[in-house]
Amino acid sequence: MTLREQLKELADGSAQRHPGKSQDIMRSAIAQLESTDILAHALKTGDYIPKIQLSNATGTIILLNDILKEHKVVLTFYRGTWCPYCNLELRALQHMLPQIEAKGAKLVAISPQTPDNTLSTTQKNELTFEVLSDIGGVVAHEMNLIYKIPTALVDLYKTFNIDLTKSNGNLENELPIAATYVVEQSGQISYHFLAEDYKLRADPEDIIKSL
Repeated sequence: MTLREQLKELADGSAQRHPGKSQDIMRSAIAQLESTDILAHALKTGDYIPKIQLSNATGTIILLNDILKEHKVVLTFYRGTWCPYCNLELRALQHMLPQIEAKGAKLVAISPQTPDNTLSTTQKNELTFEVLSDIGGVVAHEMNLIYKIPTALVDLYKTFNIDLTKSNGNLENELPIAATYVVEQSGQISYHFLAEDYKLRADPEDIIKSL
């Protein structure tokens, strides 16, 4: 089953498990985001990424420029270990990691979670690539990927035992949109995938083709 098929199956199951008002709140949040100009301002193919210096899951500071000295980078942003769509994506990328590295690239994932929570993501999905903690969404802000989720959705998440304040270590309730990039060693973006709908993610096969 492809990642796209897995995502659709998960979304269909979610609609059945959380019908009615819950679906209305989630759909409304996506519609609100789609009505903004976030995609128009997000970094895209041809742009250059900012300097990225973030802590990984074990507290080590990782400089993306150091990786770019030797490799291209596949850079993906995800919401958190609590997000089942993100976990599907990360596992799919882990499965494709040998092919990514065979193309001379390294895979790096970024989320607004604290390092403790990114460690949980790494362990839960048995990831062997760098998972970095962008507390406060500093890098996501620089790349114009960040948005504030509506209060109704924050409250709904709490009923699902999803506490963004605890997960992200702040009170902002901000998340990055679904975004994946291929970054050349020069720092220039040569491929991008952006979506306001968190249920949509870059196809790993498309990433491989772009390398």
